[in-house]
Formats: sequence, C-alpha cells, structure tokens
Amino acid sequence: MMESAMDFVIQREDPYSLDAQMLMDELSAMLALLSGDGGQSRFCTDDVCSARGAFMIARTSHGTLLGCGAFRRFDFGVAELKRIYARSNKAGVGRAILSALETEVVAAGYHTVVLETRAVNRRAIAFYERNGYSPIDGFRSGSDLADARCFARTLCGIDA
Repeated sequence: MMESAMDFVIQREDPYSLDAQMLMDELSAMLALLSGDGGQSRFCTDDVCSARGAFMIARTSHGTLLGCGAFRRFDFGVAELKRIYARSNKAGVGRAILSALETEVVAAGYHTVVLETRAVNRRAIAFYERNGYSPIDGFRSGSDLADARCFARTLCGIDA
C-alpha cells in the first residue's frame, strides 16, 4: 500500500536511540561519499539534549524511518541546524523536517537559525535556498572547512 505524501509524523526523540544512530550513520556515509568527510566531528549529541536543542525523527504512520534533523544553541537568540537528513524514498520529508525544526526553534526562544554545509553538496544548498535561507559569511571562527557554505534565516513571525 502506498502512503500519501504527508502520511508521516515528526517528533522529538532520543538522539542516542538505535533509530537515531542508524539515520545519522546513513547521513555520515552519504556525506563521506560526497565530500570525503561524514561530518561526525562537528556534531555533539549532548548539544541537542536540552530544552535549548532538539533531535527529531520523521517516520511513516507504520514506524518506518524517513529522516532526522536537530538544532542546538549557537548564540543568544540563534540556533544552529545540524544533521538534517531525509531518505530519498518519500517526497516532502526534508521540507517537513525543516519546518518542524523551525517551529521548535521558535518555541525554544530563538529568532534566527544558521547552518553549514559543503560546497560540493549542491542538493543541500539548493534545498536551503529554496526554503528561504540566505548565504552568509562563515559564522564559526576557525572553521576547518575551506569549502564551507553557510546560510541563515530569520524566523520571527513564522507560525510556531
């Protein structure tokens, strides 16, 4: 039976769970193939385990894993999006994960989000630009990624 495009749920979950680890491992493997670096060294699971951060998982109504995403505190009023991943087998999941994260970001008291991806990840860059993110200068001092592409979006005024 085929599920409709919106027949899934996104909710906060434990980033240390086996399901979360499986999704993040898939993301890391995909990024390693794309850029030679899976990005694990730039993600601290503990950073998303508080009221000022979150880890979210998207699942079908039958519990099948579809994707994940997280945010953490970056600075006063600013959250950083991390580890956003959607399996390619269901349309609309990536956008829904991003929207759920943005809603949680506003509920946590942030007004702006930032994120970093790699220049070689053209699909991610197009996705963020399509969803209202604007390129910015690198926001992380001393970043070890010469090919980092950074984006930001102000969320004041979105429906939380």
